[in-house]
Amino acid sequence: MKTNLDPAEDGAEMSFDGRMSYGDYLHLSKVLNAQKPLSGAHDEMLFIIQHQTSELWMKLALHEIAAAREMIGNDRLQPAFKMLSRVSRIFEQLNNSWDVLRTMTPSEYTEFRDSLGQSSGFQSYQYRLIEYALGNRNPAMMRPHAHDAAILESLEAELSRPSLYDAALALLGRRGLPVPADILQRDTRQTHQPDARVTAAWETVYTAPERHWELYELAEKLVDFEDYFRRWRFNHVTTVERIIGFKRGTGGTSGVAYLRRMLGVELFPELWRVRTTL
Repeated sequence: MKTNLDPAEDGAEMSFDGRMSYGDYLHLSKVLNAQKPLSGAHDEMLFIIQHQTSELWMKLALHEIAAAREMIGNDRLQPAFKMLSRVSRIFEQLNNSWDVLRTMTPSEYTEFRDSLGQSSGFQSYQYRLIEYALGNRNPAMMRPHAHDAAILESLEAELSRPSLYDAALALLGRRGLPVPADILQRDTRQTHQPDARVTAAWETVYTAPERHWELYELAEKLVDFEDYFRRWRFNHVTTVERIIGFKRGTGGTSGVAYLRRMLGVELFPELWRVRTTL
């Protein structure tokens, strides 16, 4: 058996002088040279790559969430379902990334922690965009980005649009469900607060799924995504506690205590409350 196979014999392209290669298409020279450790610590490379890849997955999540919101607004639910399923899988990947970071011990992190200065994942503007797009719209979270006009503009632009959940509630109204006018006409720059009347509208969907199948499927896609999102937050908390205990975060927050408070945030509150009323 021949072991030194020549891919050219199978038709593979082998010459790329003046032609687009795999590395050219993906701009790998930029991507793979974007890791610049500031210390001599071995584990700093892990820390950088874990956070950079997370930001890439978040970029894709934002792409899919924005498209799903547009599809829901245009009553094209089947493409929206595919996009929301993809976002859930993206957050499954983000969850798995914590497993890699947790291989780093407290003493290993201590070797380069001072090199981070005041930088912190708390300052991720893409994560903030995701929360804003989903409906958790705390204007105070824009302040860490006040120094960057372009980022501030993108956050302001997101706040000017109805959230994904607002789009879902508007769809319920268009489909004849009893969503009150004051909910549909509210200031969408603000975080939606749980409302028993909205829970009742979702209850109508859940008690007769055969009559409201698309809305029923949309509700479950949203719950599925928030399930993964909550797991991501929980894994974040446990990873931070495992590595730094109860120290303050590099960005100045109370660290684990702050992250634990975030576990109580609900993105689609009535979709969880309706389970109690059924």
